[in-house]
Amino acid sequence: MTNANGILSASRLSAVVGHVIAGFVAASAVSSAAVAERDNTVPQFASPEFGWQTNVADWRDPPPGHGHGPIKPDPAHPFTSNAEAARTGTQPTKRIGNAKDPVLKPWAAALMQASNDAALQSEMAIPFAAQARCYPGSVPGQLLYPFEPVYFIQTAKEVWMMWQRDHMVRRVFLTDHHSEHVTPSWFGESIGHYENGTLVEDPDTFNEPLTMQQRWFKVDAPMRETVCAENNLDYFNQGLFPVPEADKPDF
Repeated sequence: MTNANGILSASRLSAVVGHVIAGFVAASAVSSAAVAERDNTVPQFASPEFGWQTNVADWRDPPPGHGHGPIKPDPAHPFTSNAEAARTGTQPTKRIGNAKDPVLKPWAAALMQASNDAALQSEMAIPFAAQARCYPGSVPGQLLYPFEPVYFIQTAKEVWMMWQRDHMVRRVFLTDHHSEHVTPSWFGESIGHYENGTLVEDPDTFNEPLTMQQRWFKVDAPMRETVCAENNLDYFNQGLFPVPEADKPDF
């Protein structure tokens, strides 16, 4: 591993549904991250002066021979992103996931197919995506938020991942066991260690682990204040999934 690459991986993350193994890959042509050698030297991601950003909102395929990669679009409905459409002069398309991928457990495949059907039948003009409607991205989806950086605090016992967008915080505990009773939450109780690789394992959802990659570049700027939910209404009557809203104050 070179000094342009560093990886933070959670060995078991207890998410709202199932157990997940996820990771952070930081990469930059110009990076101050320390060399992460096999002597367990910890790469330095944390700084009040810089964060890490990726302009790609999709998981990358794993290296050859590393098992099942991310679930692809339905072959009958190829996906064209807004960026690709602008570059090629074509029309963007909706994201329709491959619900027939054999890696999916039956309940997960049915849930994905129901979402696909709703999108294809135009019950929603745009298929639901958590971050597009100001929900947290959960695990590991929050890692895919592309256009604002994530910042770190690193201590001997914890790593905090702080997204500039809505200042969402995920705490990764550098220990080897979960609490006896874990309360379901957006980011779960994250247990982690530093290593080279990103593996997603949820035996309740997938028939085998998924191996995925993502890369970040260094952003030389302090964290700004950004808020997602302000005035985020369905002005164009697209049938958008509602923005999360409390029905009573917390205090």
